[in-house]
Amino acid sequence: MAIVGPDATSSGGRRKERKPGGEREAESELGRSSVREAVMQKKRVWIALMLFSLAMLNYIDRVTLSFAASPIAKELGLSPVALGYLFSSFLWTYTIFLIPMGMLVDRFGAKRVAGFGLALWSAATAATGIAGSFPSLLATRLVMGAGEATSNPAGARVIREWIPASERGMTNAIFNSGSYAGPAVCALVAGPIIASFGWPALFFAAGGIGLVWLACWLTWFARPEDATWLGEEERQKILSERGARKVDLDASAPKVGLIGLLRKGPTLWGLALTQGCNVYSQYLFLTWMPSYLQATKGLTIAKTGFYAAIPYAVAVVLCIFVGRISDQLLKGDVGGGKRRYMIAFAMLLAAVILFAPFVQNVWLILGLIAISLTGIASTTSLNFALLNDLLKRPRDVGVAMGFLVVGGNVFGLLAPIVTGYVVESTGNYDRAFVIAGALLVVGATSILTLTLRPLGDDSDVPAIAPRKLAAEA
Repeated sequence: MAIVGPDATSSGGRRKERKPGGEREAESELGRSSVREAVMQKKRVWIALMLFSLAMLNYIDRVTLSFAASPIAKELGLSPVALGYLFSSFLWTYTIFLIPMGMLVDRFGAKRVAGFGLALWSAATAATGIAGSFPSLLATRLVMGAGEATSNPAGARVIREWIPASERGMTNAIFNSGSYAGPAVCALVAGPIIASFGWPALFFAAGGIGLVWLACWLTWFARPEDATWLGEEERQKILSERGARKVDLDASAPKVGLIGLLRKGPTLWGLALTQGCNVYSQYLFLTWMPSYLQATKGLTIAKTGFYAAIPYAVAVVLCIFVGRISDQLLKGDVGGGKRRYMIAFAMLLAAVILFAPFVQNVWLILGLIAISLTGIASTTSLNFALLNDLLKRPRDVGVAMGFLVVGGNVFGLLAPIVTGYVVESTGNYDRAFVIAGALLVVGATSILTLTLRPLGDDSDVPAIAPRKLAAEA
């Protein structure tokens, strides 16, 4: 029987309080473990920063046309409808190539495919600066869209390979927040660049930065199995914890494939529909917000950049915060798809844009847009995380992510065109905001009703019963 308490003595007759000492040792070990984990996370954070910067560059190149739209339209004599088609055009090829690019990511890995895509879309962005007609502008945007189709499938593969399941919400939030940091950065610099050097300079600068980043990506990125700068303890943690369930850890398990995933219930369809309803509103803001602020609030190009940057900057910070909260609430219990409830809340939060037609003050409308963008950004990152949570086989992640983003962009490519027709026919943006808000409510309903089963699972057990599923597995 163990002797503890104040009467226990050592062999030398001195009193020895073993329990407090043991507690101190345990606390000391816990402290050392926390320090080790903090150091390990500092290595993983470089991957998150790479993904953040990849998304940021992607979206800088997307929105350059939006901020240069006024001088381009004036120079080339373009109507709102023509601008709407130009805004949408890169999404045509982007959507077409998403699933093929996802297949390439699954076959050749994220490093090579993302590098190829970045080189292609950066070159196309730079070439936009020498376009002098509607057809040439359209051509450069189509090529850019094809290159950008590599970004999300590659990012999903990187997160699946590098990030433990308990940290996936936070990392997806960081990745996705880059898509809001990009417009914020572009908003701040676009006006001064255009005013000083003309609108082509904006496209030259955006494309050049992308090519510089490409060299960094090819130099430093590697899978955790191959990264020489990664410590062995952290490597083993990543490899052992990057699946949502124990049965998910075998990366060599055969792929189900896209057709198989679509046949096994409505889950992937529901995720894609939710993504579509969300992305519609995202592209309404990305493509038309600068023109909206100039037309309805009387802002100059320079002032538009400053005001437009504010909602995006707010969304970047709050999106990361929401991702962190989701990980803390779930505490690694992601196999059952519980993240869907936070997605529904975020989409309803984004639907506040329904009130935009009733707001006239510029600061109030910016506040509404900031709240809506925060909900939109959080929905995207959490929906990506939910896809990974529900996906049983890691080798399907590229094609599954490709389909999810296709679903988003089928809706997204319509937003600029529909808005162009709405503005031309009504002379205002009120109905555009109503359409976006209604779709956000539809998306919240979709995520709660259509995503109740795991992806690629042979069982008929709903995803809402993860313990039973694990026991049967």
